[in-house]
Parts: sequence; C-alpha cells; structure tokens
Amino acid sequence: MPAEPYQPVGSPKSDQLRQAPKVVLHDHLDGGLRPSTIVELARETGYRGLPTYDPGELAARIQEGARRRSLDLYLEMFSHTLGVMQTERAVYRVAAECAQDLADDGVVYAEVRFAPELNTEGGVSLDGVVEAAMAGFRDGSESRGIRIGLLLCAMRTASRSLETAQLALRYRDRGVVGFDIAGAEAGHPPSDHLAAFDLLRRAGMPYTIHAGEADGLDSIREAVHTCGARRIGHGIRIVDDIGEDGALGSLAAELRDRKIPLEQCPTSNVHIGAVPSIAAHPIGTLFDLGFRVTVNTDNRLMSGVSLSSEFDRCCRAFGWSWPEVHRLTTNAMEGAFLPADQRREIISQVIDPWYAGLPGLREGKGLTPVPGFVSHPRHTVPDTERTSGPV
Repeated sequence: MPAEPYQPVGSPKSDQLRQAPKVVLHDHLDGGLRPSTIVELARETGYRGLPTYDPGELAARIQEGARRRSLDLYLEMFSHTLGVMQTERAVYRVAAECAQDLADDGVVYAEVRFAPELNTEGGVSLDGVVEAAMAGFRDGSESRGIRIGLLLCAMRTASRSLETAQLALRYRDRGVVGFDIAGAEAGHPPSDHLAAFDLLRRAGMPYTIHAGEADGLDSIREAVHTCGARRIGHGIRIVDDIGEDGALGSLAAELRDRKIPLEQCPTSNVHIGAVPSIAAHPIGTLFDLGFRVTVNTDNRLMSGVSLSSEFDRCCRAFGWSWPEVHRLTTNAMEGAFLPADQRREIISQVIDPWYAGLPGLREGKGLTPVPGFVSHPRHTVPDTERTSGPV
C-alpha cells in the first residue's frame, strides 16, 4: 500500500476540514452538477448529447475533458451541463442540490454564479431562470446552516452584459448580491462591457470580474482601473508583477494595499494549464505577501473538487495549518458581497467560535455557545479528541 502524502505536523485532516465552517466566493452553478442529476435530467428533457448514461463514467469523461490544459477546451465541457439546464424545473433542482452539497461540505456562506443567458434555449425567460435558481437555493438551504448569494454572469464573448446587469438590479435584495463577466478571457477585455459596469457602479451594486486567469496583467489592470471591480476572479497573473525577491510592482502593490480579494481556484488553474501544479500555484506566495487571497472551487464537477479538498491540497502543498485556514476563511467572508454588519455576524457567530475551540488557538476543549446561534451539525466546535494535536 502506498504511503500517505506527507502532512505537516498540526495540519488539518480532510475530515476535519469538512467539519470546519467555510466560505466560497467563486463557484459556478453549471460547473457543479451531480453526474446522476445530469443523466436524469437528460432523460427528462430529451438532451441527447451525453457520451454515456452511466454517472460514474460520465463524471470521468467530463473531468478528463476538462483537464486538457486549455481554458477554451475546459469550457467545452459545459455543453453537457447547460444542455440539461434549459427548463425552470431543471435550474431549480440544480440550485437546490448545489445548496445541499455545499452545506454537506461545511460551507456556511456561498456566492454561486451562473449566466442566465445560457439557460434560455428552451424558451424560459431570464427572469424565470433567476427565480428558479433563487427558489432552489432557498429550499435547498433550509435548515442546513448555509446562506447563498447569487451572482449573475454575463458572457464576455456576447453582447448581453447590460441586459444582465439590469436583471441583477431587478433582483437585488431578493437573493442576487452581485455581477460578473465570465467566459473566454483572451481577446475579450472587460472594457467591452463598460456600459454594464457603469450602470452597476452608479447603483452601488458590487461586481467581480474574471481577470488574470488565461490572460495577463493588462486584464487585471483594466478590470480594476477601467471597470472598477471590487474583487478579481482568479487573478493569478498578478504574480507577473512580483519580482523573485518579493518586490511588488505598482499594480501588485495596489491590489495588496487596497485589499482587493482574489478568488483563487488552484485545481481549476492546474487543469486549464495556467500553472503546472498546486505546489507551483501563486496562492502560497500571495498569501505570504499579504494579499487578500481566498480559496475557491470554480467548477466542482469539472475539476472533481470540493472546498474541503481544495483546502486539503493547499495545506499539503504550502504547509498551512488551522491559523492559515481560519485567515483564508475570514478573508473570504470579509470579501463577500453582503453588508458589513452581516459579514461581521457570520464571522463572529459562526466562524470565530469554531476556531476558538481548536487546541492551540484557545485553551480548553469547548466553547460556550453564542446566544441565538444554532450550530449546524458539521460546525460543532471540535474537541481535542477530534484534532490531530496542537497547532
């Protein structure tokens, strides 16, 4: 039997990471379907494009296709998930199961994104798509200790960004918390969608922008300077503005000093060929240099990941332990598109109490429950018998 990979002393184990309260800011709804659901919806909706109707084989085929070291090839795999998400019933089911799966992985707050314009081929209106997703998130989250905010994406290769921004504003305060542009990055700069960003900026609605994933520093610079992004999706190419001695260029220094959150998705970045391995991913360097980095899933099905598994891989690659996981979780919550008082409430009543009960972070085995806070079963404060030792 092969030896288990080396884990630094005191580093979290995978089952402990699943128990920890976590926050994900970058998770695509149409990239996280259950394979069995794809098969069932294909039969229900008449979609005939699946390469197999065996859920296990289908997952393997999709993940194999997504690991071809190219963002454009990676995005091809969405033809199957989007192919079965062309009815309100299907969108509702996928959203409900997304909420359930994230909660089962210990996520307490999630911002899940998708592009409604890609779910209208069956005749559903944009509003109908959004309402189905919000209903699914609401029902799937019930009594599971998770809250979900929806980000509406516009495709950067299309011309419906202003329409999608208006859609986001219609559902503001009803479940939609922000906006994004997604899709093939190279050759499709954020400034192509300035009308949408200007509308949202005037309305005070936050937005993130995929930038610096498959394109370089100019994409990040334009997202921040020209378009006013509050967060950056991926942003790994900011490392090109950092010298081997750790000296920061002007753009890197600005992102760090302004604490602009970077939604990092390590495994996905390996699969599209942006980095050769998790160990070579810049998230470790960026964290050490004080950037507000966050750990995310991107597409749970395509990359075969959960948020817990992403943390597990990063802990092994960079020697992170519980204090780092806590800091990264807090980074994500602080960068969420929620009002400040709601962000602080989740940190103070859910995240911090769990970590305060960890040996090495606080003496003693337990923690007095916060008044009014009902803990989800996966977020019970761990005792010394459930940890790997002092951290």
